[in-house]
Amino acid sequence: MTTITLETPVTGKYEQPVGLFINNEFIKGKKGQEFEVINPTNEKVICKVHEALEEDVDIAVAAARKAFASGSEYRTMSTARRGKLLLDLADLFEKNIDTLAAIESLDNGKSITMAKGDVGACIGCLRYYGGWADKIHGKVITTAEGTFAYTKREAVGVCGQIIPWNFPLLMWAWKIGPAIACGCTVVLKTAEQTPLSGLYAAKLCKEAGFPPGVVNVISGFGKTAGAAIANHMDIDKVAFTGSTLVGRSILKASASSNLKKVTLELGGKSPNIVFEDADIDEAISWVNFGIFYNHGQCCCAGSRIYVQESIYDEFVKKFKERAQKNVVGDPFHKDTFQGPQVSQLQYDRIMDYIKIGKDEGATIETGGERHGDVGYFIQPTIFSNVNHDMKIMQEEIFGPVCAIAKFKDIDDVLNIGNDSTYGLAAAVHTKNLNTAIKVSDGLKAGTVWVNQYNMLHWSLPFGGFRQSGIGRELGKAALENYTQIKTVSINMKGALF
Repeated sequence: MTTITLETPVTGKYEQPVGLFINNEFIKGKKGQEFEVINPTNEKVICKVHEALEEDVDIAVAAARKAFASGSEYRTMSTARRGKLLLDLADLFEKNIDTLAAIESLDNGKSITMAKGDVGACIGCLRYYGGWADKIHGKVITTAEGTFAYTKREAVGVCGQIIPWNFPLLMWAWKIGPAIACGCTVVLKTAEQTPLSGLYAAKLCKEAGFPPGVVNVISGFGKTAGAAIANHMDIDKVAFTGSTLVGRSILKASASSNLKKVTLELGGKSPNIVFEDADIDEAISWVNFGIFYNHGQCCCAGSRIYVQESIYDEFVKKFKERAQKNVVGDPFHKDTFQGPQVSQLQYDRIMDYIKIGKDEGATIETGGERHGDVGYFIQPTIFSNVNHDMKIMQEEIFGPVCAIAKFKDIDDVLNIGNDSTYGLAAAVHTKNLNTAIKVSDGLKAGTVWVNQYNMLHWSLPFGGFRQSGIGRELGKAALENYTQIKTVSINMKGALF
């Protein structure tokens, strides 16, 4: 069976694909293996999905290669028509917003309100790249008399895309959108923890009129399906979002296989800086959102909080009170802000870091324990009196845990804020424009927010400095990842005409 009936509090019963989506059909894996998908809210099995192994990746890549072949329906399609595919897909996302959000909440555990926000962002992203499809141009370049030279941007080819479990549907759209706008074909592997929404979205691709083989979506594990994508000799480019550790292995695989292009959006340990002239209540609201949004499972989470000495005590007191108001519980309840962590493994990892923080001598202001008896719930946790060299200040926890430290002045906070192997994001809270610009310029981060946090938009490039990645997602910058430049130089004095 490649489709089963599931049920959510929002949708009631609905039909969930569980097969591998290859060549516009849901099929079983060659070896017939399946794996369980766990509901993080109650720790029960939701269903089983078909597992892609290396031979299944080969089949998906062959389908994508055929769709990309010269003279195929897809390659001869007008750029405007290709853009219309993305626009039609966005319309189907909008039509199915309740179902997609409910699947995301069921599978990932995020609150239904935030899941709907994610689907809305998917719609915006797909429409944005649908608009780009017929606007990817080259240039005419003057070189020498009697020579006509120009450049053109051509699709890279077959793209392997590996997405994470924290934003399953949003990362699906971030990857699919620019790849299709540029004319590439795709083999996308969902995270093994959260395959369901990506498979449902694949069904919508067929409904939107995507030709067979253009988008292929498979479920599987990183060590098998993910490794097969990274090492595949007929994949032209890999896009990966996930941990820095895995990102290194993908870069090595590219080097040892066919030197495929690689873009990596990796981990972070982002500083969130509050100056004494900030509106403290507004800053606390954004700091709370910056770390506890999506259960803290966010690569750009503002987990290192630096507060100027003069307001430190007041800030800690008020931030503790604010964090304690966050509603933790059933993701399908309308008031829930924080659901469960995605898996037992992730729950255990976060609790280990909380223990490390306690052992290192940091002070727990609030949280630090399990929430409830069932599900992978963790209380929003704030550590104060944290030294810069503590593990909880240096290492990515990827959960609802933050560490607060004092700073003296701009030079001091830039020094400690940049003392990290990461460089994905940062934030500055101040009423002084000069301070905002000086600190933003001085921070080594791909995105700097001022008096806000986690405000991502599909038109703004997103990606990291240093070990937080290579390349950019979103915006016009993402198109660079899926095209390559061809130069044509014509001797006009020759007998061409």
